[in-house]
Amino acid sequence: MTLAAEAARTAAHGFLSPTGVEVAFLLVGLATLGAALLTVTTRQLVHAALWLVVALGGLAVEYLLLTAEFIAWVQVLIYVGSVVVLLLFGLMLTKAPVGRSPDADSGNRPVALAVALAAAAALVWVVVDAFRTTWIDLDGPAQGSTDVMGQILFQHWVLPFEALSVLLLAALVGAIVLSRKKKEDES
Repeated sequence: MTLAAEAARTAAHGFLSPTGVEVAFLLVGLATLGAALLTVTTRQLVHAALWLVVALGGLAVEYLLLTAEFIAWVQVLIYVGSVVVLLLFGLMLTKAPVGRSPDADSGNRPVALAVALAAAAALVWVVVDAFRTTWIDLDGPAQGSTDVMGQILFQHWVLPFEALSVLLLAALVGAIVLSRKKKEDES
């Protein structure tokens, strides 16, 4: 896009005039935030897992709105498809209560809120500090493209992905072992 065309577009819409994509991004972001809050505040474990599906699906929609289709589909396949299914299997295998769970609330809500706010502040500070002087090269390949993401993933993130898969497998095996021990104790 030439400089003149960009100036004409800015003059036609105004500098801070939101586009439809920006409005959709904000609305989906608010819905995702609401689902995430419901995930951590509900007292029913199965409902928490289902709200987690909504929150992770909202993130996938946000990636689509940012034109990072590859990351959006990875989000759907890995997180929504695999992690949540693993979580639900873990709940089923450990015979977690389906209804309200009184032991799901430890009564430490003020401490948890303080820790969450401190973690959020630290995260915002780290992200702002890390990207304060970062410039995006708009003339190069698209950052969300499959080619660029594949190179980044296979050069720098192979070991963490494999470690995560081993961790999830260990969690599933642990859930099976815990459910088997309860059955043996009951006999």
